[in-house]
Amino acid sequence: MNTDYDVLIVGGGLTGPALALALAQCGLRSVVIDAVAADALGEPGFDGRSYALALASQRLLSALGVWPAVAGEAQPILDIAVSDGQVGQGPGPFGLAFDHAEIEDGPMGYMVEDRHLRPALLAAMEAEPRVNLMTGARVTGQSVEPGRAMVELADGRQLSGRLLVGSDGRRSGTAQRAGIGRLQWRYGQTALVCALSHDRPHDGVARQIFLPQGPLAILPLKGNRCSIVWSEETALAARIQAMPPEDYLTALAPRFGDVLGGLSLAGKRFTYPLDLTLARRMVDDRLALVGDAAHGVHPIAGQGLNAGLRDVGALAEVLAMACRRGEDPGAADVLDRYAQWRRADTVSLALATDVFNRLFSNDNALLRLGRGLGMGLVGALPSLRRGLIREAAGVAGDVPRLLKGQPL
Repeated sequence: MNTDYDVLIVGGGLTGPALALALAQCGLRSVVIDAVAADALGEPGFDGRSYALALASQRLLSALGVWPAVAGEAQPILDIAVSDGQVGQGPGPFGLAFDHAEIEDGPMGYMVEDRHLRPALLAAMEAEPRVNLMTGARVTGQSVEPGRAMVELADGRQLSGRLLVGSDGRRSGTAQRAGIGRLQWRYGQTALVCALSHDRPHDGVARQIFLPQGPLAILPLKGNRCSIVWSEETALAARIQAMPPEDYLTALAPRFGDVLGGLSLAGKRFTYPLDLTLARRMVDDRLALVGDAAHGVHPIAGQGLNAGLRDVGALAEVLAMACRRGEDPGAADVLDRYAQWRRADTVSLALATDVFNRLFSNDNALLRLGRGLGMGLVGALPSLRRGLIREAAGVAGDVPRLLKGQPL
């Protein structure tokens, strides 16, 4: 039966375009259906949004031909400094330092601003004849027929493909229409996100300060700038977000400390509620979920986008191998291989971020002592420390070819 495409990808964002480019390498034709209008996808000015890309994610972007367009604007993450702290008191007596030189793979990752990464993906899709980007298009229905999946758009158009992929976020309409339920709970925390300019150089160090109200991540950007992800109790976060800039910085200062000197805002301020959400299954009849549509985790480890790109690498590799064997890329046994590859990693990541957030987001004296002793133990064991560095860089375990920097 004729189909419009091999793969229908619902959701623009970052994982959808990355998947389309990956599938093009093995000859699969795809369409990325993005509800956002085309004029909203152009290169914006700096608004503070940025992404922590693990080394493996950078390798995937390199294998897709996207990395050269952003490399000059990317800030390498050379070291990670972790500490327990108290508001107004700075870091506690125990801490943990991870040095990229211990794994001999280069930087552990890179910070890339949204204004550079998103246009680079758009340009790569425009240059790839096997990828069609459909903007301002909202999916209102989907169905499965023998040999193909169908979607209906708000304007009445219908598209078909051998496989439908949901890359449409934590509230995935694709998953909902397929009847895929979710495990979900809220943390009662909200992330305050912005970019800052500071007086002193950051030296490529990413910092994670565990405070009783929630973790504060300080991530290096190009120049004397950083991106922060500041977790607070939801009601307090709303009050802080409503403050004028000078009061916002005053509230941040006792949490941030003076390691980078004077601070000023360098873009817009954002907030988003923090929760854990896992799709009860990653595949269905001619359907696969990737990225936040499959799993949304706490940002405590900065692994949200990286987990989505691991989905991209795994699904693309499974489909590439299936096509080379002459198999139907939408067949149930093919999609099961993808689900089995990713299931353990996504569940363990969700559990780890949940446990770490619950363990560190409190002021219990015994837990604080235990946390400090634990960090001291990790710091004293080089093999364990190197293992954690490799996990953070995304190069441990069964890594898909694209995340090794190898084409399909």
